[in-house]
Amino acid sequence: MGGTMDGTRKRRRGDTRQRIQDVALELFAEQGYEKTSLREIAERLEVTKAALYYHFKTKEEILVSIFEDLTKPIEELIEWGRQQPHTLDTKQEIVRRYAETLYGAAPLFRFMHDNQATVRELRIGDSFKERIRSLRDIIIDPDADMVDQVRCVSAIFTLHAGMFLLQDLEGDPEDKNKAVLEVATDLVTQAHRGAKGP
Repeated sequence: MGGTMDGTRKRRRGDTRQRIQDVALELFAEQGYEKTSLREIAERLEVTKAALYYHFKTKEEILVSIFEDLTKPIEELIEWGRQQPHTLDTKQEIVRRYAETLYGAAPLFRFMHDNQATVRELRIGDSFKERIRSLRDIIIDPDADMVDQVRCVSAIFTLHAGMFLLQDLEGDPEDKNKAVLEVATDLVTQAHRGAKGP
């Protein structure tokens, strides 16, 4: 019985942490990171500042924890990709999974895009760039010519562009996401075929 109680308590603490992250990201997006205080986050959550402080001491800690939690699937994808054969199937699967990760963490990536100075200051940007470079290195064939290397890099940026630049275009979001994924997959496929010769 004690084990169940501990499990429930941990889950509740995890839910509170998640709620804090969600509300903080909401406020950061609404009014900007610099203008958001811990007090405002606590008020929106309807908890005391002390209760918030139990989980996070600063808003920087909140943002870094959001980044680490939402980008963990990218780290897992990189590890998986490094262990796979350098085949077209592997590259296409990396593009597909990376697209899923981006769409799942869209509020964070929009925040990062809109608050680049803060992201640089907290060094989140460096960490993210390092992960993107690791993905790039997995999908690029070392012996590929420059055009095919650019195609692979462009596949990654096509997924990023899909999140930011297509938001205000007419059309169903699901259809836009599918189209973006199709273009990114085509780029990797062309690059792979080019690297392998006719």
